[in-house]
Amino acid sequence: MSKKTEPGPDFEKTLAELEKLVINLEEGDLSLDESLSGFKHGIELTRQCQAVLDNAQQTVELLTNTQDEDSLKPFEPDA
Repeated sequence: MSKKTEPGPDFEKTLAELEKLVINLEEGDLSLDESLSGFKHGIELTRQCQAVLDNAQQTVELLTNTQDEDSLKPFEPDA
């Protein structure tokens, strides 16, 4: 079995954490400070997920763009 060599957050774990956070916020049992802290953390998790998705999309586009092979350049993901 091969190991992932990509640095950065694990998309599935980050998404699961975000889903739990949303459930806690929706329950409405948190104080205002806890809610704001949770919201801030949720924004950070959302950005992490979006960065992973953006990198995946760029990789797919590079791999499937066979029309203009001369303009291809090496993919360098954000660290």
